[in-house]
Amino acid sequence: MATTSRSASDAVETKLSLRTKWAIGGFLAGGTLAGLLGAGSSALAVYFARRVITPAARHEDQEVLAVIQGDKGPQVILTATADTIIDGVFSLFFGGGHGHARIGRIVSYSPAEQTVLREVEEVYSGNLAEARRGWWSGATYPDPAAIGLASEEVQIEVDGGLAPAWLIRAEASAPAKVWAIMVHGRGATRLEGLRAVRTARSLGLDSLLISYRNDGLAPSALDGRYGLGSTEWRDVEAAIDYALAHGAEEIVLFGWSMGGAISLQTADLSNHRHLIRGMVLDAPVINWVNVMAHHAQMNRIPYTVGRYGQLMLGHPLGRRLTGLAAPVDLKAMDWEARAIELRTPTLLIHSVDDDYVPFGPSASLAEKNPDMVTFEPFNGARHTKEWNVDPERWERVVHAWLQRQLAPRNNPGQAATAGASDHSG
Repeated sequence: MATTSRSASDAVETKLSLRTKWAIGGFLAGGTLAGLLGAGSSALAVYFARRVITPAARHEDQEVLAVIQGDKGPQVILTATADTIIDGVFSLFFGGGHGHARIGRIVSYSPAEQTVLREVEEVYSGNLAEARRGWWSGATYPDPAAIGLASEEVQIEVDGGLAPAWLIRAEASAPAKVWAIMVHGRGATRLEGLRAVRTARSLGLDSLLISYRNDGLAPSALDGRYGLGSTEWRDVEAAIDYALAHGAEEIVLFGWSMGGAISLQTADLSNHRHLIRGMVLDAPVINWVNVMAHHAQMNRIPYTVGRYGQLMLGHPLGRRLTGLAAPVDLKAMDWEARAIELRTPTLLIHSVDDDYVPFGPSASLAEKNPDMVTFEPFNGARHTKEWNVDPERWERVVHAWLQRQLAPRNNPGQAATAGASDHSG
């Protein structure tokens, strides 16, 4: 979910038309919070609700100061931010997204100057030396070829047209019986799932890295709004249909951030939910109310304003203000409250310092449903960058957990043996 500043919110308030403000007033007149919100606050509530569900372009908010030649190759000097001072392997996209460099370890960090010097592992496109700004990302690779894997570009039939996906086979000889379907997060693309492909492939899974409505590759929804999982899951359902039609017999869902929320909805609503063998969810949204309340507090939006923004998303009358084709049922996507209803084995990976999607609901879901949910906390990775800071641990944890889930169901002894052998490594 994109963060906002109070100054930006105030600017948007002044731009709302008189007609919109009258509509807001009419909507509030029927609500229990009508007496608590003035015109300015109600405009801010609308703005807050819209920001949650409206796709937005990536902002080049990372300053690139210089590119120099180090002893082992090129290095880049960046303005120090909460993300760029985390050691690990990341991406820097620049030139409006046309440029892409893989950035490696930290060489030096100067808190006094607020700069960080990092190795440049590879420039995939563009001229990094000419870049002045860009955006930081955990989606490290540009395509399957960058990790040495062959892929096939396939098209999946979804509402409104065809959604492109990468199909990466575990073996060239025949389709695997179990396919991994990778579901990226809000504002991300299918690149996000490339970090998990080698682990899935090592277990004999074919991988399908999908696109879905409003992500810039798949057809947009008619209303142009995110459903926060309540609509996007249908595109995952279409991907499952595709997999089953091309040799798959069972599915494992991988989901990052909002992709986790989408995966949870798929496991709950899909006609094929009995074929979903497990889910691996990285920094997932378990409870949207919690996430929205966190962002409201972080941006100093008053509680009542943030709460009313949530109510607008779920109320039929709110559609006129938010642009949604249908209300979003946040309660149905609250898996803290619905914990016992989750019947798909699920691995949750979540950094305890995630300030974008707080880890608390992940830990709570695992505590409330320990038979189905395993929680693996990380530290120092912030949001969806657990693999980036410790790829060996991420891959080891996912491999061991999935191997246990994929062991033959009619042979518990074999499953136990497989799990024990994984942990010994």
